[in-house]
Amino acid sequence: MDAVRVALLREVLAGTEWPGAARRFAGALRRSVVPAGGNLLLVGTEGYEPWHLAAHLVDEAAWSGLPELAPTLVRHRVLPGDAPHLSVGLSRLGAARRGHTLLVVAPEQPGEGLLERVHDARRAGATVLSLDGGDPDLGALAHDVLSVPDGAAELDLDTVQHLVSAAAGENGLPVQRGRKRFRDRLARLADQLTAPPPSRW
Repeated sequence: MDAVRVALLREVLAGTEWPGAARRFAGALRRSVVPAGGNLLLVGTEGYEPWHLAAHLVDEAAWSGLPELAPTLVRHRVLPGDAPHLSVGLSRLGAARRGHTLLVVAPEQPGEGLLERVHDARRAGATVLSLDGGDPDLGALAHDVLSVPDGAAELDLDTVQHLVSAAAGENGLPVQRGRKRFRDRLARLADQLTAPPPSRW
């Protein structure tokens, strides 16, 4: 979706919560990614692969001069012969740690396997963001959530992804500068306190 269509969409949605909610969530995304880039992991569910959002974020990263917005698309199924940018499997989530951002797009229930991997990534220090259909388990794991319940009157999750990706590349949104918000520091401390002891014990 090009800038003109996004502008028209925002005009149509003026007076609803969605343009502001998308900008707020895009701001959380911008604050969570590190300027070096390469640490934004984008994953969907087994039945929904957010390749369209990945493509838009790559475009926004190039147009805005913010390479950190270009995500690594993490896929549930990688086939032999897939292009390198389509060959990153779920095992990549196991390497997520502090400095990484995990953006989960889940129109339906994410499934226990994905929830476990997201939980492990969060405990390892990754920031978790969720664009979802309102799943409470995923919402509880995420540091920030934008939910679009099935049957929302104005739009669907695909349309919200366009709003978020466009807003993420706009000038004027905050960029991570190394200082975490108090809420983020408190969440990280809670994760550390509730983590099991190291395996050597």
